[in-house]
Amino acid sequence: MNSVDSTDCNQQQPQEDPLLKFIDYARSALSPEIDGDSDPIRNGAESSGPSWNWIASRILRTCRAYSSGVTAAILLSDLTQAWHEQNRDRPPKKMPECVKQLRKKHKRRKLSNTVTIDSIYEKNFLSLNSVLEAVIVDVFVLPGTNIYMLSLGDFWSTNTIDLYLHRRYYDLINPNNGILKKGRQIFLTGCYLRPASGGGSRYPRLLPTEYLVILLDEDEDGDAMLLGAQFCSDSFSSVSLDAFSKNVSYSLYARIELIGPLEVQGKFGTLRRKQITLVDDDGAKLQFLLWGDQVALANLLSVGSMLALDKPYIASSADSAVETSAEVCLEFGSATQLFLVPFVQHKEQVCVALTPNRHQGSRLLSTLDPSQSTQVSQVSLPCDSHGSIDFSSYPFQSFITDLRDKMTGISLYGVVTSIIKERCTTEAIFSLRIEDATGAIWTKLHFVKYWSLGRLSLGHTVYISGLTCSIKKRKGFQLKRCHESLEAIWSENTGGASFFNLSSLPAFLNSSCLHKLRKLSDLSSQTSCTQIVHVRLEMAQFHLSTRYSHALCGHFVTEQPIGVSKCSFCNENCDAEVIRTFHLKMTLADKSGKVFAWCTGHTATEFLQISPDEFYELPEEEQVMYPSSLENERFMVAIVNCKRQGSGPGDALLLETEGTSWEITRALKCD
Repeated sequence: MNSVDSTDCNQQQPQEDPLLKFIDYARSALSPEIDGDSDPIRNGAESSGPSWNWIASRILRTCRAYSSGVTAAILLSDLTQAWHEQNRDRPPKKMPECVKQLRKKHKRRKLSNTVTIDSIYEKNFLSLNSVLEAVIVDVFVLPGTNIYMLSLGDFWSTNTIDLYLHRRYYDLINPNNGILKKGRQIFLTGCYLRPASGGGSRYPRLLPTEYLVILLDEDEDGDAMLLGAQFCSDSFSSVSLDAFSKNVSYSLYARIELIGPLEVQGKFGTLRRKQITLVDDDGAKLQFLLWGDQVALANLLSVGSMLALDKPYIASSADSAVETSAEVCLEFGSATQLFLVPFVQHKEQVCVALTPNRHQGSRLLSTLDPSQSTQVSQVSLPCDSHGSIDFSSYPFQSFITDLRDKMTGISLYGVVTSIIKERCTTEAIFSLRIEDATGAIWTKLHFVKYWSLGRLSLGHTVYISGLTCSIKKRKGFQLKRCHESLEAIWSENTGGASFFNLSSLPAFLNSSCLHKLRKLSDLSSQTSCTQIVHVRLEMAQFHLSTRYSHALCGHFVTEQPIGVSKCSFCNENCDAEVIRTFHLKMTLADKSGKVFAWCTGHTATEFLQISPDEFYELPEEEQVMYPSSLENERFMVAIVNCKRQGSGPGDALLLETEGTSWEITRALKCD
């Protein structure tokens, strides 16, 4: 991680950037909406209001949705509504007594797809992918039938709801020693909702589901005895395909090490599969496979939790097309029952300096110098089984100087100073250098198939969330020895990952509450953040041509000797994905000065009010005369410094500027 000189805009960015000021204002406005009940069960966050990351992401998503622009009132209204919606699951004043008692020692975080019983009543709807984290309030039999019902509550609702229990779980109900009884916690998904009706039940009910996991507590004597008696005799090494074929059943206990991505298989791409890697006490690994609709079960599981499998189906790894050294794998069969000891995330204390200059950065409590005189406050953040701290609920903005090993859920706001496509790999991986007021860092972007963020170039201001930081050992070519460096990684398909290019976001230019108008004389070679200015066009220096660009990333392509087109940005052949675009260079002027700048794509089309293909079809004389009609036309533009110093080797993007230091990333015609 390299340090940078703090000059001009960089020095003032945390105080002067209107967007950052609005985020801080919005967070302070929302914080009073939260009452004084300091309950630890609030989506894993302990702060008194929404995190900085949540506010920033929500504002930018709203801007993306309202491309014509937003007002401060619209943004605050959207934020307030979203925050209230998210916090409807706050602990209620009344709930069943057994739920209230369990809630006092409830420490685990909510699963990602969890919905509350109250929300089911409010919306009269339940998605099949929704998760219910429920507590059994009562067990009863429907009068005149042999159908078992479970009355369920949860930690966030005043309502209860009844579930028709699936018959595969009837053997777990016994008035004396059954495990499914009052006070037992369960996870379930794949539920159909039977709405209330005049002729039937007056209240909604949940229809039977096979996808149910029973929670166990190792600190409870009964659960500990169950685990010891039923699940500790078999190990992964004892599992045999031949024995299973002779009706031998197994009860296995293992830690969830990895929950793999959803795979789509089959000739027509209709067969779904998930692989879950399990590790037993001996360190042996087996794959637990979920097929088709069973993949919903993965929503009930979490890495680090202990999973007890009673009577899993044993399959051949070769027949299941699983790449593993083990000969067998586990599946969710017709007799399988799952028990879970959830992983409880620990908390790590992070210190925040109690000074107005927040961008000095945060520090872990364990790394804080006891001799320093700066007053600090502490924030508790969740920590996983590997010691990685989740910063997604961190209440303040994170800066590059804050980044340390084993940090996840990081969000950064800064300027792009270099982009390089990773070579020697078939994957779509790009290295992006981001700079803020405190430093610079290379981030590695992993895409599912190809670059999917639209046009991004040097000098653009970006917001990126879902970063993971770790120390990587690298071998130096000259010293021939390993050295450590901090690496920030972003994956497109990771939960919580988002990427916004503010410099080309239409609503950013159209929303006066998110920017401050500047004069051209305010621009200097040290300007780093995106500037908004009112300008008029001068024809003294005006160069217009059409070129071809890569449709996916918006950057220019070059013709190769063999006749194919190659993208300078993606570094790939792209003949099938080439479109015509403008390359426009011109003089912008206002009362304070003049700037020579360039643009392409949608921005150039906005200036010229004609598409590249239509312009190309014009006779040559009309093409030459066309720019004269733009003399003294007035625009509001977003402009960035694209001639970055020390942006690193291999920057083919510098060729696009062709000696021009300023790029116009967005333009709006003024009447």
